[in-house]
Amino acid sequence: MAGTTLDVVVIGGGPAGAVCAATLARRGRSVVVLERQSFPRFHIGESMLPYMAGLLERLGLLDAVKAQGYVVKRGGEFIDPTGTKFFNAGVFRADFSKQGDGRHSETFQVERAHFDQVMLDQADKAGARVVHQAQVTELVMTGERITGVRYRHNGQEHELSASYVVDASGRAGTIAHRFGLRKTIDKLRMVAVFRHYDGLDERHNPGHEGDIQIGSHPDGWVWAIPLSQHKISVGTVTPRAVFRGTTPQQVFAEHSTRIPRITQRLTGTRPSTEFRVEADYCYHTDQVTGPGWLMVGDSGCFGDPMFSGGVLVAMVTGARAATTIAQALAEPAAENRLTAEYADFFKTGYDTYVRLILSFYGSELISALADANATTSRDKLEMYLVRLLGGDFWSAYNPIATALRANREWDTFAPFTPVFGCPVYPELDDLDHRELVAAGRRT
Repeated sequence: MAGTTLDVVVIGGGPAGAVCAATLARRGRSVVVLERQSFPRFHIGESMLPYMAGLLERLGLLDAVKAQGYVVKRGGEFIDPTGTKFFNAGVFRADFSKQGDGRHSETFQVERAHFDQVMLDQADKAGARVVHQAQVTELVMTGERITGVRYRHNGQEHELSASYVVDASGRAGTIAHRFGLRKTIDKLRMVAVFRHYDGLDERHNPGHEGDIQIGSHPDGWVWAIPLSQHKISVGTVTPRAVFRGTTPQQVFAEHSTRIPRITQRLTGTRPSTEFRVEADYCYHTDQVTGPGWLMVGDSGCFGDPMFSGGVLVAMVTGARAATTIAQALAEPAAENRLTAEYADFFKTGYDTYVRLILSFYGSELISALADANATTSRDKLEMYLVRLLGGDFWSAYNPIATALRANREWDTFAPFTPVFGCPVYPELDDLDHRELVAAGRRT
């Protein structure tokens, strides 16, 4: 490809990069994916949201994922010893069948190493060229525009020119670090400690088979995610200040036993991996596009694994970036307008998701439910809550999300213009709007 200008170079082969590359390749665009690791590789983030099933269907990938035999997830169990966060219930189950008609009520629990390989294989099948163990060493600049990359592969240096470079490098943040754009989300300076267990027997599960469990306590929260019939992932998340002065083993042992329903589910299991630690992983960038480049997924923002939304927002932004680039390649004069709209779309979804996380750590989710309850019945309120927990981050018509967005103290990004419109169920989002207008509650 020496001397050839590609349409797009994608830095990173995770779900966001894979979906972006596959979408562009299916539109006949020339795409190269540069992945610095060799797949399959370990990655955190095993639990999918129900809106993921809808997204995969829109992208034509649902059948490929269903064929993998992943654990089916039909709900999420939230354990709150205070009994205040979710309708005054000590245990609240987000039942995905309560989202309303037309939305998928099942999704998946996955091992990310396997899932990410499946997604990258789809990009390859679509016609994108995938290069593993390709370390991007430099961004090629022509004036202020990124026009390509230099990378190292098999001990040799290579250069690719492209009309656009998509940064899907996740936490590595190739473009963010090159231009000094990344900022920590100080309200979420957290540490996660986690490991996998074998010997899972769901007969010990006091809840529903296949559900994720999230248990809160005064110093953080604990997750339990079944990865297969006999394997489960368990992790604890706590503020860095709580973690300081102790060890991962001590924090994990002390915090995990605070949630008896998870301890009960682990009956008869045995550790199958060493402890893994992720620290200070919450960040964002105010600039997610620039001349010749766009960020997708974790390269531009990462909030917290609490509600398992990371893969969904990553893949949604990957798909949206592909659409934006395809339009800009067809209409170069519209590039600035298109990329500005994409940036606002990116921020709208991530901003809503981070607000949901922050509300759970404090008492503001209770306030948001109360505000929404002023105009919404209890059954409808639960429907909107399950939707929001399931990935409804871009709708303008979810009253709980609206209440959360009203809190200016939680602004993640510098001021931007929200771009609403559900990317997963746009027709149903329009229907919600028409019903609200008919009821005289929104114009």
